[in-house]
Amino acid sequence: MKKIFSLLWFIVCFAPMSMLAQDDPTLTVSTKKQVMVGERFQVVFEANAEGKNFQAPSFEGFTVVGGPFTSSSSSFSMVNGSMSHTVRCTYTFALQAYQEGTFHVGSATLTVKGKKISSEPFDIKVIPDDGSHAAPSGGGSSSGQGQSQQNTSDPQVSGKDLFIRVIPSKKSAYVGEQVVLTYKLYTKVPVSSLSVERMPSYAGFWTKDITDNNGGSLRQTSEYINGIEYTAAEIQKIVVVPQRSGTLPIDPMIIECIAQIRTESNRQRSMDPFEAFFNDPFFNRNIANVRKELTSQTLNLEVKSLPENGKPASFAGAVGNFNFKSEIDKTELSTNEAFTLTLTVSGTGNVELLQMPTPVFPPDFEVYDPKITMNVNNNANGLSGTKKAEYLVIPRRAGSFTVPAVEFSYFDPSKGAYQTLSSQPYEIKVEKGKGGDEGNSGGIYASNQEGIKYLGSDIRHIMTGNAHLKPMHTVFFGSAAYFVVLLVLLVLFVILLFVLKKREQLSQDTAANRNRKADKVARGRLKSAAQFLKAKDQDKFYVEMSQALWGYIADKLGIERSKLSMDTVNETMKAKNVPDELTQQFIDTLNSCEFARFAPGSAEAKMDDLYQRGIDVISKAEKVL
Repeated sequence: MKKIFSLLWFIVCFAPMSMLAQDDPTLTVSTKKQVMVGERFQVVFEANAEGKNFQAPSFEGFTVVGGPFTSSSSSFSMVNGSMSHTVRCTYTFALQAYQEGTFHVGSATLTVKGKKISSEPFDIKVIPDDGSHAAPSGGGSSSGQGQSQQNTSDPQVSGKDLFIRVIPSKKSAYVGEQVVLTYKLYTKVPVSSLSVERMPSYAGFWTKDITDNNGGSLRQTSEYINGIEYTAAEIQKIVVVPQRSGTLPIDPMIIECIAQIRTESNRQRSMDPFEAFFNDPFFNRNIANVRKELTSQTLNLEVKSLPENGKPASFAGAVGNFNFKSEIDKTELSTNEAFTLTLTVSGTGNVELLQMPTPVFPPDFEVYDPKITMNVNNNANGLSGTKKAEYLVIPRRAGSFTVPAVEFSYFDPSKGAYQTLSSQPYEIKVEKGKGGDEGNSGGIYASNQEGIKYLGSDIRHIMTGNAHLKPMHTVFFGSAAYFVVLLVLLVLFVILLFVLKKREQLSQDTAANRNRKADKVARGRLKSAAQFLKAKDQDKFYVEMSQALWGYIADKLGIERSKLSMDTVNETMKAKNVPDELTQQFIDTLNSCEFARFAPGSAEAKMDDLYQRGIDVISKAEKVL
């Protein structure tokens, strides 16, 4: 009876749910309408019905950090006997803004019961970052040290805790004037695994990296911003030199790092005093690693054109603050004797792109290309250094000459005016050389200071007598000698190929190698036996003699050592058409070697006799075999 009553109660309470009127399906969107450069924010699309085939807009102008993250919920409520059913499905995207402007985001679509519904399009305005705002991180991994990190709150890193800035040495400059850009990371939390994800593009600038990596570690200082102390780390320092006028933008730098955030457990505190003591922050070592992507602000540099008013004729584009001097190693010399004129420009500015002034020499002077040397220094204020041009000059005619003063002009941005520096003129006295007529006398000079050459042989006397003449423009290629040499090389190549092939075949023939080396091996054994004979070492002498005789005949006749015997030697030598007398003599020598040590008589006489017989029989066998 109780079961029937429960079933009736369930039908009465929940049957109306199937007849609930559902609202028309809708897809709404919620997000911020204004964000800052580098800020991360969320865009949430919410539907009041379950659907499928969700299509997100393109989010052009933003970086999609994560998503879509989907969630759904369903709830029932009964008010005054009326029951309602609510469904909520959300699709969340994590975005990040990386450039200023107003961006249009299109509609998202979702299919509900075969019907496609859309959200309303919207606009998001991105304003410059003032360093006081940042969105929560897009996620990260956490790791605990000594305590579990379960049930901990999600760590958040705000823009007040961690951000990156680019600091220009000046916000407006002239064309050719250097500007130092310093990229700094400001943080109030520990940071690790710092990496540059995207470098800025410097369109319209000449650039040079002058970062002091300090052995691979970042230089850190303490700085106060709006009364808050930060640890500032210099990531990169770039010298940019604008090459054209106007407003030149510099894209943001994007870096990625891991912020280490201390977290606290969400567990309810107990009344245990020991637990409260060890939950003190001093002992709490729960650390969460939060991955953060930071973006510097977009920088617009105002570049002014160099003034045309008052521009000197000697100006060649140098911008900065420079000094200029000239030096000469000698002013009195003889014809065909060289002297060196050195021009030096030093100061602060883009020394690498500096164009050196060109001196004017008398027409009777022979001038060679200058030797350019440069020494560039990098410091906090940018580039400075010295550029030097050395001219090697040789007077070809005697007399008094003047090398005019050389002018060097540059634009000084601090004064907003052109400056002209001048060297002194030089009086050169050239005496007649001892080598003969001027202009024809032999002389020595160094071309580009790299080597010594003989000068004065361009005009020669008429050659008399029998001259050995040959046609001009004759070449070796295609001549008779060319084809003879080619034929000889071909023949030598064929011969060499044949010899190498023959050697390869011989190296693979083991029996032939043994046969060819038999006499050499036997002579080595006999040489050792002779030493034992002098030492009167009977046992070792007979061993060497036996190995010399048996080894020679085995290698020469191609007999395997395991089948070596007197009968085998006799049969093989007869098969090789060896004379019977030599065969018998060789066998007798082998027998004598085996029994000599046991035969009566003088041991020394027997050893000497056997040694001479061994040499004799091997020599005869070598001639026959």
